[in-house]
Amino acid sequence: MTGGGLVVGRTALVTGAGQGIGLAIARILHEHGARVVVTDQDAALAATAAERLGGGEPVSSLGCDVTGEEAVTAAVNHAVERFGTLDILVNNAGITRDATLRRMTLADFEAVVDVHLKGTWLGVRAAAEVMRAAGSGSIINISSLSGKSGNFGQTNYSAAKAGIIGLTKAAAKELAPRGVRVNAVQPGLIRTAMTEAMPPDVFAAREADIPMKRAGEPHEVAGAVLFLASDLSSYMTGAVLEVGGGRLM
Repeated sequence: MTGGGLVVGRTALVTGAGQGIGLAIARILHEHGARVVVTDQDAALAATAAERLGGGEPVSSLGCDVTGEEAVTAAVNHAVERFGTLDILVNNAGITRDATLRRMTLADFEAVVDVHLKGTWLGVRAAAEVMRAAGSGSIINISSLSGKSGNFGQTNYSAAKAGIIGLTKAAAKELAPRGVRVNAVQPGLIRTAMTEAMPPDVFAAREADIPMKRAGEPHEVAGAVLFLASDLSSYMTGAVLEVGGGRLM
């Protein structure tokens, strides 16, 4: 998807954008005119991703561990110092540490909750400082349909993704009077390196449960994020958009 210019002249920061859905989000925002800061825990991966976005508006990259308060603040400050503003934040960074309750360690539970839930909260808080002062801004948090229904072997991931919805709605209420919108996207089964590592029979079974009978593509999640980042959704806040082919409707 190219052209359109839905976010021309705006600065966007995308976490976990070194690959997969995050990279697709960074790409579509860039294609629609945004200056983009690509962050990833792996700084080299972020730099490579930024190079892949190609020409057009400026792109910057840096390493960022979203579980660190100072690192998240530094990323937001980097965007402002480099491009003069921060208009769009996409909290996308995430990990999985799947296991049944019996086998999951406390460390695996805490790691997933820290990256997804604490990381999103730190991002919302840091961006809100900048956006509140500017009187405008759009924050998009990436949840998951597993936060709506729960997935077997994902008590950590499902809990964190459900928590992101509560965080989104609470932050939306706080920031709405200041002109800042906070929304969430809940992807379903999306074809990424992570999901393609699933056993083929498991992947096929999950696809079969989807009314549209196929997995989604990263750019289809990115399209929903672009909508929420742009003025097309100017009267939406605290909303949750499901991008799952009709699964769990």
